[in-house]
Amino acid sequence: VTPVHALAAGVGPIQGVVAEVVFTFTLLFTIYAAILDPKSSAPGFGPLLTGLLVGANTIAGGALTGASMNPARSFGPALASGNWANHWVYWVGPLAGGPLAVAVYEFIFTVPATHQQLPTVE
Repeated sequence: VTPVHALAAGVGPIQGVVAEVVFTFTLLFTIYAAILDPKSSAPGFGPLLTGLLVGANTIAGGALTGASMNPARSFGPALASGNWANHWVYWVGPLAGGPLAVAVYEFIFTVPATHQQLPTVE
């Protein structure tokens, strides 16, 4: 039997989407802050921090939704098993949480670069 992500008993599709948004948001925010930002306060620790966060998300959300955080991670097992129950949750959540993390990081935590005007040649 191929393991497939599924919502736990008592977890509705909307709750599953919200959980997947939160898991994906935290993952992408950590990647942005620890790996992609050249002014990161933790240079060299990005992969470790990302791995720890994936572990924490899996512990926190594994019992609720499976903590997919990636549509491809849910698509493969669903395709192999033919089990598509609530599969849309694993697309909507990450595809909402990822861009939300990028927008929050870019617009709230990134300091806009200040450029000086180049002298003009007359």
